[in-house]
Amino acid sequence: MRPSRGSRPRTKERPAHEDARRGFVVAVDRGRYTCHLGEMTEPLADDDPPITAMKARDLGRRSVVVGDRVAIVGDVSGQTDTLARIVRVEPRTGTLRRTADDNDPFERIIVANAHQLVIVAALADPEPRPRLIDRCLVAAFDAGLTPLLCLTKSDLKGPEELLETYRALAVPYVVTQRGGPLDAVRAQLQDKVSVLVGPSGVGKSTLVNALVPGAARATGGVNLVTGRGRHVSSSAVALPLVGGGWVIDTPGIRSFGVAHVDLDRVIRAFPELEPGTAGCPRSCTHDEPDCALDEWVATGHADPDRLASFRRLLHSRDAEEPD
Repeated sequence: MRPSRGSRPRTKERPAHEDARRGFVVAVDRGRYTCHLGEMTEPLADDDPPITAMKARDLGRRSVVVGDRVAIVGDVSGQTDTLARIVRVEPRTGTLRRTADDNDPFERIIVANAHQLVIVAALADPEPRPRLIDRCLVAAFDAGLTPLLCLTKSDLKGPEELLETYRALAVPYVVTQRGGPLDAVRAQLQDKVSVLVGPSGVGKSTLVNALVPGAARATGGVNLVTGRGRHVSSSAVALPLVGGGWVIDTPGIRSFGVAHVDLDRVIRAFPELEPGTAGCPRSCTHDEPDCALDEWVATGHADPDRLASFRRLLHSRDAEEPD
């Protein structure tokens, strides 16, 4: 039916939602977003129930991911069968991105507003994959996240050989073993928003279950035929740590496409090398005969091992990762 003349005319002005509550997203599941009020940097109150929300139509096709700071309206009581609305996504301070593979033109934002990227790798069962670790490091440098190597299953094999590969990069690390203490891991995660990434079977979910009582993340073993872990987690979820901080468990990855990464952002993670790029030719890939970094290192401005490690990361970005 056509509206009568007395009906209120339509307007293009959208509501400002000045009464919206600040919150953050901790899980995403089929169009429903689990949120908490406040900020991730603030302690989570014991009486702060999770809020189920949907995305407002005004946001269009804009993605909302774990870690996003959002504005929420509607029923924010968190009671059963209540539903709130996310009406605004605040600007992100950083995003961890990846593509499914190097030929995929579509970037996928995994997590927003995190502080550090914890790259979980098993020392054995399954064997470590240095090229995948390199790609995760590139993604961390691109996103401005502090990388942390977490080497698990040290009861099966020592960490010395793998750590030597990353000595020049000075990446901080922690080493764990099955059933062993996790004090060193907790110290690195305290009061930070940390994202855990790594292949299936390396012990990410087992680690989360030990760090967060009651997390009940599904765990799986390693396929004896392929030597690869079995996928058990299907989506990212943020969990609060005792004493402050959040840990975000992500699904196991088989590949980590980084073709979208900008070289200028990666070089910023090497402050002693960055000034040497001033003499590079335009569009220099930093691994060609005319690259000024060779002379920069030869004149004693930087450690040659650092340049070699930087170029190894670039190779992992440009070369296809073997299955």
